[in-house]
Amino acid sequence: MHMKKRTVLYVLIGLTICFIWGNSLMPASVSGKLSGQLAQLLSRFVSLPLNPEGDASDGLLRKLAHGTEFCILGAELGVLWCSAGKRCWEQLAFRGAAVALLDETIQLFVSGRAGMIRDVWIDLGGYTVGVLTGLFLCMWLMHRRGISPGSGDCPGTGTRSASRTDPPAGH
Repeated sequence: MHMKKRTVLYVLIGLTICFIWGNSLMPASVSGKLSGQLAQLLSRFVSLPLNPEGDASDGLLRKLAHGTEFCILGAELGVLWCSAGKRCWEQLAFRGAAVALLDETIQLFVSGRAGMIRDVWIDLGGYTVGVLTGLFLCMWLMHRRGISPGSGDCPGTGTRSASRTDPPAGH
């Protein structure tokens, strides 16, 4: 991947994380109002479950939003990892878990909000779907273009993982 494209991807990843954490920094009253407005807008196009008051429920919408925003982050990081030929999967998993845990931790300090372990699992589920989708799309495009994977260097470790282009040991 060209350096310009990689830079754009880094910026997108940064913006996605800012969006995720920015939503968590909103007090419950503001977040609830936005969710309610979005639920009303979406209910014009799709049937949403109703809460006991007869309004479109934003509980399901909030959970879908959690999964979706982390799916986007996972896809962005999956494409970055694949295009750079990274093979350090534990670092990729750690990044998703760290963002999810920090997201819920932020909410512990915001008025009317609460960090919830259920939301961490939803975040990680969305992240995993996104990573797998990003990796698949990137590998599919690389295969179609006849491009081999990158170097396989593990960022921050100074080590190198074996890749398909490495010669066998001892040769």
